[in-house]
Amino acid sequence: MVEPLIELKGVSKAFGSHVVLDNVDLAIYRGEALGIIGPSGTGKSTILRLIAGLLEPDAGEIYVAGNRRQGLVEDQTEAIGISLVFQNSALFDSLNVDENIGFLLYQHSRLPRKRIRQLVEEKLEMVGLPGIADLYPAELSGGMRKRVSLARAVMQNPEDQAANPEVLLYDEPTAGLDPIASTVIEDLIRDLQHKQGGCGTYVMVTHQHSTIRRATDRVIFLYQGNVQWEGRVNDIETTEHPAIKQFFSGSVDGRIQVAP
Repeated sequence: MVEPLIELKGVSKAFGSHVVLDNVDLAIYRGEALGIIGPSGTGKSTILRLIAGLLEPDAGEIYVAGNRRQGLVEDQTEAIGISLVFQNSALFDSLNVDENIGFLLYQHSRLPRKRIRQLVEEKLEMVGLPGIADLYPAELSGGMRKRVSLARAVMQNPEDQAANPEVLLYDEPTAGLDPIASTVIEDLIRDLQHKQGGCGTYVMVTHQHSTIRRATDRVIFLYQGNVQWEGRVNDIETTEHPAIKQFFSGSVDGRIQVAP
């Protein structure tokens, strides 16, 4: 059997008395596009932060490329690079696009500024935004900021190939965008999966039906801290699972309860 690239085994996480994840098992395989869906507040973003190593589980184990993670990502050197794309783009307002995309290289590499700028321009070309390196985030539309954040996520360091991202984690990448801008981002995410210099494996948290169908291959449905359903994206159309049918129909009647 193919070994998962990342695996969660019996992972639980609580914040105070609120249990967000309860004994969750999850496997991510190289080259796949995995979607994590479910109602708001069910721990989807928490899973991303656990995978990224920004949070520790209260119980259970996380394996990355077959090695068990101990502590946070900053506490060890991992076999693969994992990059998180935040929902709000998380760009530094006081830095221009060039400085945002090349931030880690400017701060932590010995590359000359001219070389970093060249790498930034290559990533901007990759996301369809050539010639904007000197603009600031306030001068960009929401869709452009999303694309700049994607360029930053796939930025590679020629001096340290081991640190380059092999897995991208997308937290609501099309949230707040109009349908056309969402389609642009969905197509770009797919393009980056197959393009040299992109990233072939990704996990995506999303609520948007078009994004689920266009940008994921396999889907897990998370509710009340547990994985309630798992299947291929095409299985959504034929499943009789009541929670999946309710989620995609938008019905307020069913096992998924609307929070007061």
